[in-house]
Amino acid sequence: MDAFRDSILQRGPIERFALKTVQDFIQPQRQTKLAQDENQMLENMLRTLLQHLVASAAQSGEQIMQYGQLIDDDDDDKNVHGHGQIPHLLDVVLYLCEKEHVEGGMIFQLLEDLTEMSTMKNCKDVFGYIESKQDILGKQELFARGKLVMLRTCNQLLRRLSKANDVVFCGRILMFLAHFFPLSERSAVNIKGVFNTSNETKYEKDPPKGISVDFNFYKTFWSLQEYFCNPASLTTASTKWQKFSSSLAVVLNTFDAQPLSEEEGEANSLEEEAATFNIKYLTSSKLMGLELKDSSFRRHILLQCLILFDYLRAPGKNDKDLPSETMKEELKSCEDRVKKLLEITPPKGKEFLRAVEHILEREKNWVWWKRDGCPPFEKQPIENKSAIAGQKRRRQRWRLGNIELSQLWRWAEQNPNAEKDAQRVKTPDIADYWKPLAEDMDPSAGIEDAYHHKNNRVYCWKGLRFAARQDLEGFSRFTDLGIEGVVPVELLPPEVRSKYQAKPNEKAKRAKKDETKGGSLEEETKAVSAEGALVGGSTSEAEGEVGRGESEAMESDAIADTPTPEEQQRLGGSDTDNGQEAGQIEEAETEEGGLMDTDLNHPPMPIS
Repeated sequence: MDAFRDSILQRGPIERFALKTVQDFIQPQRQTKLAQDENQMLENMLRTLLQHLVASAAQSGEQIMQYGQLIDDDDDDKNVHGHGQIPHLLDVVLYLCEKEHVEGGMIFQLLEDLTEMSTMKNCKDVFGYIESKQDILGKQELFARGKLVMLRTCNQLLRRLSKANDVVFCGRILMFLAHFFPLSERSAVNIKGVFNTSNETKYEKDPPKGISVDFNFYKTFWSLQEYFCNPASLTTASTKWQKFSSSLAVVLNTFDAQPLSEEEGEANSLEEEAATFNIKYLTSSKLMGLELKDSSFRRHILLQCLILFDYLRAPGKNDKDLPSETMKEELKSCEDRVKKLLEITPPKGKEFLRAVEHILEREKNWVWWKRDGCPPFEKQPIENKSAIAGQKRRRQRWRLGNIELSQLWRWAEQNPNAEKDAQRVKTPDIADYWKPLAEDMDPSAGIEDAYHHKNNRVYCWKGLRFAARQDLEGFSRFTDLGIEGVVPVELLPPEVRSKYQAKPNEKAKRAKKDETKGGSLEEETKAVSAEGALVGGSTSEAEGEVGRGESEAMESDAIADTPTPEEQQRLGGSDTDNGQEAGQIEEAETEEGGLMDTDLNHPPMPIS
């Protein structure tokens, strides 16, 4: 470790010895870029060396960023001149990360370790180093590797700092994050709109003894801070809004009754004080009279009112969270009174009101951007292709009817590899298309319903079309589970995957159930067929017996009606005609009887 320390902290330009030192002690397989296990070995060595340097600085009583300060004879060498050993070590690692010799996130890990091992006084020097290297750390190859580590480092520093005593340092950290991360970065956006309800304003509940104070006004005044701390509570119950509006009316009436003069406003104004002044007003009832004469105090309260009104009217809320019509009218009247009071509050009341209105108007753009899902701000430039002025162009006739089809046909002839172009517009893969919805389904993401992709009709409609072509199994789950069931199971977070994941034996049970239904239906069909045959057979037998009985009765009637020989002679010729007619009738009856016998001997087929 001592040899590695001496080698990596040697004097001279970093580019001369940094890579050679890594090659000598790590002996990588490739000369210019380390593998994963080699990166891990080098990171462990650097973190151990950094820990030894911090411990040595603590024992010597020096500040860690000035410990072991290297003073080179060459004043033009800015890499080592005026730097301690720890900044020099960080410069070496930053150079290796920038040149992609080592993994890009190594410098961020060392900076996080350094802030955790340092006191708050030393953390200011460490953060000064981070600010000086902001341009290099913000490069894309380094930013992509260490943005989450840097965000965690800054958040840990903010938690350790006091918001009352370390205001400037907190502001430096927030300004660094605002410049380090792009505008469209979602990590800095309060997607859920959660309020800091822990910032509770404590005030006296019982009136003091021996002091004449309007204690009812005192309690009414400071009770407004409960609603300023959590404005969402005013939309949940109408009673809270009525209580808030009545308390606010009392405060505004008091401000109207006790206007401030220009002299009082200039004498008590804190705007020209030091920029590090942190306003945290005292809530003692003894100071109530003095605070009412403070113009900055009044502006503080009135500005809180305008912010609350702007939140209640903010776009993008659900219908249930929007204020009612009566509440909108009261909001408008209260807002007009507050703006009028701000305008007459010295000094420069009109200028202050215009600045506040401008800020609140700009805030609406932020709210709309959050409502639309935080789309990126960067847009590609548009090329202006203007036609030559004054030149008349003849209308062109297209080969295939319009410009789109003709252009498509010409591209196919000129560029046979157009379908292999990575930049062409094509149908996305089903997994890539459903990835935004799968991220919204993660409970830890905290996506509100208004911003959820499942409420985007066009997005869901296109997704169902893609699923019908590429994922029929997922498309079949839409009926039972809705649009969230169509998302591939492998994209879902583990905590919600079991809800949409089909059981392994579900298909087997469904197939067995269908087979059981098919067998029972076939048995019912056979039973109906057998019953029809049985009924048809019995019916034919009954009809046959009836037919035979009718035939026997007809034969007996014919024998009884046959005339004797004397009667036949007596009848003569007329009998011949009658006999012929009778014969015809008999033949007809015989034919009819034959048809009847035939029908009875062949019963109808049973219904199957």
